[in-house]
Amino acid sequence: MTGTRSAVNRRHFLLSSGASLAAAATATLWPLGALEGRGHAAAAAATHPATVRPTAPLPHPVAGATHRAAVHRAAPYGLTTLDTTARISGGHGYRRIVQGPGWPTVVRTDLAAAGAQRAGRRTPLACFVQLTDLHLADVQSPLRTEFLRAGSLGSWRLQEALTVPGAVALVEQVNALTAAPHTGLPPAFVVSTGDNVDSNSSIELQWYLTAMSGGRITPNTGDPTHYEGTQNSGLRLFWQAESALRDVDKLRGMPHIPGYLEAAIRPVTSPGLSVPWFSAPGNHDALPGGCLAPEDQQLRDAAVSGRKLMTVPDADVAAFAKVLNSGDDPKSTVFKDILTRNAAKARTVTPDPARALFTPHEYLAAHLDPAYGGAGPVGHGYTEDHLNDDLQYYAFPIADGVMGISLDTTYRSGHFQGSVGSAQMDWLERTLTAYNAVSYDADGHVVRNAAADDALILVFSHHHSPSMTRRRDAARPEEDRHDGQDVIDLLSRFPNVVAWINGHSHVNQITPHPHATASRSFWEVNTASHVDYPHHARLLELVDNHDGTVSLFTTLIESSAPYRTDTSDLSQTGLASLYRELSYNAPGLPEAMTSGVRESSAGAARDRNTELVVRRA
Repeated sequence: MTGTRSAVNRRHFLLSSGASLAAAATATLWPLGALEGRGHAAAAAATHPATVRPTAPLPHPVAGATHRAAVHRAAPYGLTTLDTTARISGGHGYRRIVQGPGWPTVVRTDLAAAGAQRAGRRTPLACFVQLTDLHLADVQSPLRTEFLRAGSLGSWRLQEALTVPGAVALVEQVNALTAAPHTGLPPAFVVSTGDNVDSNSSIELQWYLTAMSGGRITPNTGDPTHYEGTQNSGLRLFWQAESALRDVDKLRGMPHIPGYLEAAIRPVTSPGLSVPWFSAPGNHDALPGGCLAPEDQQLRDAAVSGRKLMTVPDADVAAFAKVLNSGDDPKSTVFKDILTRNAAKARTVTPDPARALFTPHEYLAAHLDPAYGGAGPVGHGYTEDHLNDDLQYYAFPIADGVMGISLDTTYRSGHFQGSVGSAQMDWLERTLTAYNAVSYDADGHVVRNAAADDALILVFSHHHSPSMTRRRDAARPEEDRHDGQDVIDLLSRFPNVVAWINGHSHVNQITPHPHATASRSFWEVNTASHVDYPHHARLLELVDNHDGTVSLFTTLIESSAPYRTDTSDLSQTGLASLYRELSYNAPGLPEAMTSGVRESSAGAARDRNTELVVRRA
C-alpha cells in the first residue's frame, strides 16, 4: 500500500481496532492462592521458586482427560480438515466456497526424530480444542472506527455482522467431535485464547459467554427492531447488502441480499459447549477496540451514546492510522479529538447502556456468574482469588501428569501488542518449577527440586511471541514488562514444557524453539482466527511415544456451517455459511493462492495439520 490513505496496515488495524453456569464444575482449578498465597502482593514477595509448593493436594484433571488405550481414527467424515476443507473457487469477483480435499498430517521433526515404532506403542495423554479470536462484535456500537476504511478497504470486515451465528456454528462442530483422529479420545475441554469480543462492550461479553455456555442471543443493540450502522447508511464506502446502491463492494462483486440486516439481528440459539471450557484474555477483551484507552470517561460516554461517526476527513484517517500502527497514543488523544471535531457529522442512533465498556474486574465477575456456568468449571479458569486482585492468569490440570498454564499478555493501557509483567513472570517461573524435578537457571546450571510433581506443561496465551514488546504499560508504570523472547527464554529452562499455544496473529503458524539441550526445546502453535479467513480452530492431541519423545497432534477444524451458500437462506445455519464465504472475499487479503488456499493466512502445510515431535527428559 502507498500514500497516506493506505497508511494503516490491515492486519495491525484488525488486530487492534473495533473493525477488526448451570452445570456443576467438572474440574478443580489450582487457584493463585494455592501456589502463592492470595494476590498480587504475595506474588511479588514470594521466596525462592524452589520452595514454592501447593498448599493442598494437586487437583483432579479435567473430566475425561485420562489415560486411555489408543484406538483407530473414528471421527465422522467432515469434522476436521483431514477430511475436507473450504476452498475458494474462481479467480475474479465474488468467489464461492467449494468443498475441497482434506490436508494430510505433516510429521515435523525439527526438534526430535520420529521413532519408526512410535505409532504402535504410543499412549494418549490429553485431547482438547483451542478456539481463538472469535471477535464477537456489536457492529452498531458508536465507538467503532469504521471510518478508517477510507484509508484501506481491508480495515472493515464485510462479514462482521454475522459473528454470533458463526461462533455458534463453531460450538456445534466442537460438540460433534466425539473421537479425535489420532487417539480416539473425545475432546475433554476447550480453551479460548482471547479476543473473545471485539469492542470491549458488555453486550459482546454477554454474547460470548452465552455462545460458550448455551442460550439465546439477540445480536442487536440500540433500536430493538431496526439495524443502525454502516450497512444501511447509504454510504458507498460500505457494503449496502439490502439496497441496490452500487457501493465499492458491489463493484467488486459482493451480492445484493434483501432481508440481510433484518436476519443478522434476529435471535440465535447456542447449544453451548458440551465440555468444560477455559478462557484467556486478549487485547480486545481488555481495551475498547483492542487498542483504545480503557476507563476513559469520554470513550465510556461515547460507547453508550446516540451518535455514531462513520466518515471523517482523510487527514483524520491518516492521523489515526499513524498512532494505531505505532501504539504511541495510550490515552487515545487523537481518536477523542476526531470524535469531538467531527461530532456534527455523526449519525443519530438509539442510545443503549448495554454497550457500556467493561473493566478487567467486570470481565472476571462475568465469568464467575452462575448464569454462564455451562459445562463448567466455575469461573472458566478464574476464581474468587483472581477477582479480588483483578488477575487473569492461572494454572489448571489437563490430565494425569499434564498441566495447563494460561497467561495474561494484555496491556491495560491503549496498545494492541502484548507483554507479561514481572509479577506474572515470577509466578510463571514458580509454577513451572513446581512441576519440573530438574530445570535450569538463567545461566544454564541444573536446578533440582525433589519436591516437584513432574508434569508435561502446555502454556496458553492470546499474543504470540513476535507480537510482544517490553514497552511500559501506562496502567502499571511501576512494573517491568517482558516480551516474547523473554517468555521463550523462561520456558526453555524447563524440560517439561511441550508447547506454547496462542492466537492474535490471525494466521496459522507453527514455530520450533530449539535448544542445545534437546529436552529444553518446545513448539509454539499459533492459530488463525474465527473471524477472518480461514476461520479455523485447532483440535490438539498429546501422546507419549514411550521412546523419550512425546507428540502433539494439531488438526485444524472449521465450523459446522455448510460450504455451499444460498443468499435466499437467511436461517441461522445459512447466515453461518454466508459468514465464512464473505470472509473469504474480504478485500485487502493477499491474492496469491494454491489450490484455492491463501497460505498467507492459512499457513503452509507444516502449519496446519501436524504431528509435532519433541524430546522430553
